[in-house]
Formats: sequence, structure tokens, C-alpha cells
Amino acid sequence: MPKKIETLFKSYRDQLLHLAKLYGIVEVKTYARSAKRLTTAQLELLLIKNRIKLPINRSSDKAIAKQELKENTIRNIYLSFAFILFIGCLIVTRPYIKSIVNEVKFTYVAEEYKTIETTKSKKKKKEIVKEQEFKQEHDNTVSLNAETTSNLFDDLGYDLKGVRAGQKVKPIYLTKLPRDLKTLGDTKKKRELFIKIILPLILDENEKIIEDRKKLFKILGKNFNTVGERVWLKRRFKEYKIEDKDLAKLKMRMDIIPVSLALAQAANESGWGTSRFALEGNALFGQWTWSKKGISPKKKDPNQSHKILQFQILKASVRAYKNNLNTHNAYQEFREVRAYLREEGKKATGLDLAKYIKSYAAIGEKYVIIIEDIIERNSLTDFDNANLLPTKLKKGIAL
Repeated sequence: MPKKIETLFKSYRDQLLHLAKLYGIVEVKTYARSAKRLTTAQLELLLIKNRIKLPINRSSDKAIAKQELKENTIRNIYLSFAFILFIGCLIVTRPYIKSIVNEVKFTYVAEEYKTIETTKSKKKKKEIVKEQEFKQEHDNTVSLNAETTSNLFDDLGYDLKGVRAGQKVKPIYLTKLPRDLKTLGDTKKKRELFIKIILPLILDENEKIIEDRKKLFKILGKNFNTVGERVWLKRRFKEYKIEDKDLAKLKMRMDIIPVSLALAQAANESGWGTSRFALEGNALFGQWTWSKKGISPKKKDPNQSHKILQFQILKASVRAYKNNLNTHNAYQEFREVRAYLREEGKKATGLDLAKYIKSYAAIGEKYVIIIEDIIERNSLTDFDNANLLPTKLKKGIAL
């Protein structure tokens, strides 16, 4: 306070009272009304509490320092608590943040490879003069070469050794097989790359079935179903070809295919991804068709008029295979044994059910022996417990 103003008051206490009145401190007014006399120290503390600067001549620095220490201590306690809470939040959210970072990296790397390969594909198309033997209409999918596909999986940290040890599978879905897969000299490398490509596709279809089963049992457990639930049920009856709307049949048919069995059949039917049907028509499982949309075998029995069913993308081939085993009458026993194992609390493996798909090929029992041999030689049962990596990208990355 300037000296000219300070001289207007007889004492330091009068200065404090003047400041209290000037700033309208309620506590001072209350004490004044009750005829209580405040000491100089009490006045100083009230002014400090209301954040009013004191005159130069302080009379009780010790009391003031004590009050300031108290306020500073309280503030420091609050700041410390806020800091500890912040660190705690970081620790709790670290897995989530890591998941988001991995997802962003996964998306970026996959999209980068897709862009690079699309550019290469466009350049190659300009150089091609002769049309290919097989051509699909409205085909905007991209076929990565084997080296690019392998590098992509490596960059994303996707390896079968990790999956066998319990690592989750990256949800990356190739729309086509590498056309140069057969050029890989190392048989083991070729087979591992094939498994890496097909595994996410099979797991994705199985996850959809699992979600449908959960929804089915939720609906069956209710006394009243909504219009939407009844429509959903009607569509599932149609999907699983149940004309009499038998719920027991639906529960038996709506179930997953063992991953090891699907991998073994895909490997056998497509020649580990090198057959003409697989490369030209994305036909992984060699399913027959008598419609116009199919690929005719070059060495076909004259008495046979069938073709190999073709698909625009690989995922469609996996879905058709799943529907085949889950609906065709030839695999009724396959479904019954699978249901029995589920009731017993056991998870069906490829080796458990392989013997019930002998109708899949004309050679019957020999076909079962071939499939079982593929499963055992390549340790495919390791993948029966595999799961997809959870991601916000519901459809994963399609290339």
C-alpha cells in the first residue's frame, strides 16, 4: 500500500480493517455485528484467506507463514493425488492403447501393400496382349505374389509358430491366392504360406457361426420373440435348408467346422493352393456344380457333365464349403457326431470327424486316410484352438 494512504490510518490494524471493509469480507462484518474484537493476526489471516494482499507492515509473519504452509500443503496433496491417478489411468489403459496402435499399424501396413500391388497389377495389365484363359466379370480383386504376401505377414508379425503357441491370428483376408505359389522351391515354406492365407478365412466363418449360435439360444430362451428375431430365425432356416423349421435340426447344423479338417481338405482339393481351379476360380474345396458358372476339368470323364464351382473371392469358397458340410444329407452322421461331442463337453477336432466325410470324394475310405494323413503330417490339430485377433475393423483387411 502506498505511503500516502498508510499515513491516513493510526495503526497497522486500522489498515487491515480498511482493506476488509473495502473488499467486503463477510467474516469481518459478522464479527463486527457480534461486537467481537478481532486481533491483528486474525485480521491478517482472514485477508490472506480471501487472497487480499497485506500492507507492508505485517505484524504476525509466523501465523501467516503457517497459513500459507497449510494452503500449500493441501494444494500439493491434491496435485500428488491427481498425478497418481493419471499414472494409474496410463497403466490401466496401456493394453488398450497398445491394441489401438497395433491395429493402426496393421491397417497401415496392409493398405500400403494393397496400394503397391494394385499399382503393379495395373502395369502388368497394360503389357498383356493375349487374354487369359479364364476371366471373371467385374473382378476388382488383387492377387498378391507369393513374396509380397510372405513379406506382408512378416511385417504384421503373423507366423504359424506363434499361432501354435497361442498367439491370435491377424484378421487379414486375401481375396485371391498368389499365382506364383507353386514357384516357391521350399515345400514347407509353400505350405506354411498357404495355411497363413486360409486360416483367417476359416476362423472368420467359424466366428460368425459361434455368434449365430449364441443368438439362437438367446432367442430360444425367451418366452416372446420380437418381429426382428422371428425374421432372423426364418433366414437361418433358409440358410441351413430346413424346410420344416425344426429347431433341433437348426441347432445341429449351425455349428463350426474343425479348423484342422477345413485346412486339410483345402490343401488336398487345391493342391496346396496351386491347382487351376484354385487360381482361376478361387475354388479351394473342389465342389461340383452343374450350372453354367463353373470351370470344366481338362481331363473329364465323358460321362460326367459337372464343373468345379468358382467364386469371386476365397472367402466365398470357404462359406460354401461350410454350408455344404452343414446342410448336405451325405454329412448327416458328421453333424450327429459333432453334436454328441459338444453335448459331452468335448471340442471336436479334425481327426475326430474326418472319418465321417468319406462321401466327399468318390474314393471314399481312401479319401479319409488322405485327409487324416495331411492333418497329422502337418500338425494341423494345433490350429483347432486358434482364434482371430479382436479388432474394431469388423471385416478385417481384405486384399
